[in-house]
Amino acid sequence: MSPPLTPRFTESLRAALGSANVLTDPADCWAYGYDNSRLHALPEAVALASSHAQVAAVVRACNAERVPLVARGRGTGTTGATVPVRGGVVLSLERMNRLVAVDPLDRIARVEPGVTNQALQEAAAAHGFFWAPDPTSAAVCTVGGNLACNAAGPRAVKYGTARENTLGLRAVTGAGEEIRTGTMTTKGVVGYDFTRLLIGSEGTLAVVTEATLRLTPLPEARRTLQATYRDVRAAARAVSAIMAQPITPAALEFMDRSAIAMIRDYSDLGLGPEVGALLMIEVDGPAQGLDHAADAIARAAGVAGLLELTRAATAEETERLWRTRRALSPALRNVAPKKINEDVVVPVSRIPDLVEGLEALAREHAIRIVNFGHAGNGNIHVNLLVDPADAAAMARAADCLDATFDLVLRLGGTLSGEHGVGLAKRDFVGREIDPVTLRLMRDVKRQFDPNGILNPDKSLPPA
Repeated sequence: MSPPLTPRFTESLRAALGSANVLTDPADCWAYGYDNSRLHALPEAVALASSHAQVAAVVRACNAERVPLVARGRGTGTTGATVPVRGGVVLSLERMNRLVAVDPLDRIARVEPGVTNQALQEAAAAHGFFWAPDPTSAAVCTVGGNLACNAAGPRAVKYGTARENTLGLRAVTGAGEEIRTGTMTTKGVVGYDFTRLLIGSEGTLAVVTEATLRLTPLPEARRTLQATYRDVRAAARAVSAIMAQPITPAALEFMDRSAIAMIRDYSDLGLGPEVGALLMIEVDGPAQGLDHAADAIARAAGVAGLLELTRAATAEETERLWRTRRALSPALRNVAPKKINEDVVVPVSRIPDLVEGLEALAREHAIRIVNFGHAGNGNIHVNLLVDPADAAAMARAADCLDATFDLVLRLGGTLSGEHGVGLAKRDFVGREIDPVTLRLMRDVKRQFDPNGILNPDKSLPPA
């Protein structure tokens, strides 16, 4: 914990934001101390900023007094990245929710960080566009949060993540200096690429106050397919075949046998016990020729081990097929009171080795593991289902998670694809990144944040 805030410091915040926009009562601050990881730490103050100038003033005040500062959107992250573990100040950006501009001629949108993903999508759709990142929490998560952890979603397999769809940023460094990065054009190579550096840095380098985002035209039409397979190896062969042909699917979602069995226990979706893996596939693009594209995907999916391939012919059939995927979250809540959810990534060809290795770990540690995710880029969500009231089970889950990360790295993978690192994975980062590279990353952190006030103890392990 940092030293208690001084009255002089608190008054400087009130002078910058107005007394009503600085919370210091623990009861008022409590809700700003957690995120969707369920981890919690109480901040000493909450600053409710509504402009770039106010953000800069808060950062400068915190830097001058060496007060820890954590920027926060809506707290939907799952890794503890916005938990103020050293107390200090939480800088809430939820009121910075202006859609500054949507420019269909240049296919860009300029937004403040508190804009929700869904609000951005609706504004862009009115002009015939969308922003590619589509996390499942789109209705409540903010663009600032999406940028902080480089959020993606099912569409990333075709359209990319936040990094590929952000052109420039306005931000305030930990030293209180105002910067602009990137360009308003899709090409630009002047200087170092600080835009991509800041995206995914979880607020440890700078606080983003505005983003220039690249928009993509909405597709004319979509086709949805569901393919079931005898086992995960057959499904992985299909994924490789699909990704090797010229038509890139807009979504390529995967469920393993454990996920299917769990859904079968709680929903009658017509999946027999012989189904060992399932792929949900979506193809989009111009209406003319889309059936041909779906045919190409279907042919690629028809590998040995395919049990059934179903195409949706109507909106109702599309809804029925996606109902299988949407049944996962309710089923997870029914199975166990807590899930430890990790979003690891492995090369597509190693998905079977990952799933089979996880099945072995589940048996070894007596922990139920359910796997699903974005197969097209090897991003698998590994869910360890446990009872937090069972101390022995939680200890086994910790050992199982440790072994899971070792397995992922042995397979040439990475520990996080879109959820970020935060607190939950920080202590494992040294297994993936070599010491020299980590030292250089800490050096970069010091250049942006010389006094180490921005989101301390997150993302990188201690030196």
